[in-house]
Amino acid sequence: MRQGKAIIFSAPSGSGKTTIVKRLVQQNPDLEFSISACTRDRRGRQEENGKDYYFLSPQEFKHKIDQNEFIEWQEVYAGNFYGTLKSEIQRIWSSGNNVIFDVDVKGGLNLKEYFGDNALAIFVKVPSLEILEERLRLRNTESEDSISRRLFKAKFEMTFENQFDVTLLNLDLEDSIKQAQDLYRNFAGPLVTGQNP
Repeated sequence: MRQGKAIIFSAPSGSGKTTIVKRLVQQNPDLEFSISACTRDRRGRQEENGKDYYFLSPQEFKHKIDQNEFIEWQEVYAGNFYGTLKSEIQRIWSSGNNVIFDVDVKGGLNLKEYFGDNALAIFVKVPSLEILEERLRLRNTESEDSISRRLFKAKFEMTFENQFDVTLLNLDLEDSIKQAQDLYRNFAGPLVTGQNP
């Protein structure tokens, strides 16, 4: 199997990393999003199984752990497991594409270690915890308890910034997307047109 490149975006929740990742996928036909598996409930109707996440029951998730089907996995919040399936990376690389990840900080460091020199790990940094809290509140999807948990976790996650290859300070979203695009192209090389789909 062809081994492609892996580009990893990690950050505290609410940093804007998901928006950046979605734009990079739209702009780069050789880049495909790695869909994580998780045990949490879907957020409303906007999330689809097999598109946003592979939604698994805790029993299904634990069975896949026992079968060694994950590159990495973790219990991000109590009872909520997230992980990267080996089969997902094989699917993307066998189609000739590079893979992009949108994962939390611990997951990002695990992926960086797993893929080695084939990976570029980018930490998306928010200017301050106050701005992060404001962004979480604007989502209107989080309870007060959830916001408090996410901010507590964000403080901890920010201490791992120096273990990533690059830090991308997300002050202005459009500027951050342009910087992320440049980082990807410099790492993956120019897009080769005329590839077989």
